[in-house]
Amino acid sequence: MKILFALLALLLTASPVAAAAPDTTAYKFTVVKELKITPVKNQNRSSTCWSFSGLGLVEAELLRMGKEEADLSEMFVVYTNYVDQAKKYVRLHGDGIFSPGGSFADVLYTMQHYGAVPEEAMRGLEYGEDIHSHNELDTLTKAYVDAVVKNPNRKLSPAWEKGFKGILDAYLGEIPANFTYKGKSYTPKSFAASLGFNAGDYVSLTSFTHHPFYTEFAIEIPDNWRWATSYNLPLDEFMQVLDNAINAGYTIAWGSDVSEKGFNREGVAIVPDVNPAELSGSDQARWLGFSPRERDAQLLNFYKPGHEKTITQELRQAGFDNYETTDDHGMLIHGIATDQHGTKYYMVKNSWGETGKYKGLWYASEAFVKYKTINIVVHKNALPATIKAKLGVK
Repeated sequence: MKILFALLALLLTASPVAAAAPDTTAYKFTVVKELKITPVKNQNRSSTCWSFSGLGLVEAELLRMGKEEADLSEMFVVYTNYVDQAKKYVRLHGDGIFSPGGSFADVLYTMQHYGAVPEEAMRGLEYGEDIHSHNELDTLTKAYVDAVVKNPNRKLSPAWEKGFKGILDAYLGEIPANFTYKGKSYTPKSFAASLGFNAGDYVSLTSFTHHPFYTEFAIEIPDNWRWATSYNLPLDEFMQVLDNAINAGYTIAWGSDVSEKGFNREGVAIVPDVNPAELSGSDQARWLGFSPRERDAQLLNFYKPGHEKTITQELRQAGFDNYETTDDHGMLIHGIATDQHGTKYYMVKNSWGETGKYKGLWYASEAFVKYKTINIVVHKNALPATIKAKLGVK
């Protein structure tokens, strides 16, 4: 999961006709169920949403368990996964993926195998910036591993891993072997153990038809470089899991496509559709006069809140197969709300700072979540009992 910042800039500066946004003043949300979360953070110019959202899940789950609020270091997770990804890329002779993107599985793997550190022990800002900006770091690390893969000496040097970590040390800081937090001394592993978070209790779920339902498969997206598997559910049961989780008090890590016209930068995500019968006479005539391509460009200028596409399993699959639904961004679902039309929304914590009308929080319609979700990660006890049994989750 990563955000393409050039695309974001284009969407933010595009003309109203080509890329209009839903008018957030037209929405009045009523909270149905809202769970505790930690404050919104800012990934800024880094493709590390997977770390921010994955740790957002961990932090929220600690609150659910009655533990004190934690502020965990995203860059500790980034560092360990960049090293693991570099090793895999080199072992695959450069035929795999090396990019700053990642998945929720990377966060869980780090918690299990490397531990965790608080934000104050590793901020990851050793390069003269006050906020994350990884363009130079990402360019350097990719060039480095590509140089290693070219193997100019016809034999890999045992020094290449040390050299790679040297780049990360310079930009993110060295991983602390020991640190003091609230008067106690920890290692990353002992600190993770002290949190009481069991990464093995969490499962990844998805819903696609190109693999059998009720089985596990590795979702075919570039950022799933670990080839981590997800349980595959029919769409209706997949959505049951989300509702059951929130109602039972469990937050949800949410991987989604946010490059859609309906995902605006003010805090609303919808799957807009236009019903000509709802338009005034002049607008109806204009709409019907557009070609299909023109209608797509004009969609949000004619959309009226409360009217969205009906999402089916087939439509969802077609979007994934046609590259219309891509693995763009990781966030955290922490509640359910409705608008004044009775439309259901999921409340979402983003990692773009306190931006938009809702200060870094989003409202994603049920239709949007059905259509554009890549996968979710949730505690296994958040699954309805019947679904848990079908999947064989213990």
